[in-house]
Amino acid sequence: MRFQPDTLEGVNVVSRHEAGPPARVWVGATPFAASLLVPWTGAVLPWEPARFDALEAAHFERVAALDPEVVIFGSGARLRFPRPALLRVLIDRGIGVETMDLGAACRTYNVLVSERRAVVAALLLETA
Repeated sequence: MRFQPDTLEGVNVVSRHEAGPPARVWVGATPFAASLLVPWTGAVLPWEPARFDALEAAHFERVAALDPEVVIFGSGARLRFPRPALLRVLIDRGIGVETMDLGAACRTYNVLVSERRAVVAALLLETA
């Protein structure tokens, strides 16, 4: 599914997403085929978890280190909620977190970034 706009000056925008398999996400014109962190500005970063059941608290500590006001967690092709203990670092720092499937996460991230919010999309693209 293709999203618009392709660019928004000074911020990262998810321009396209394919549910797969294999799932892929484009940030601007760059495709990604593995889990990634998409901060509102700056470099798009690889994210270690390759499967939902491999998620650990340390993965969300890495998200929190980007200092967002809100995190959109894309749980893959279907909606799955991580255990609350995994999200504790975000909750303790007062960072909002929303969980949704990959497509909804991409759309919601784009809406928030278009409002110039400090948002990070933590997108799980299962590869194993």
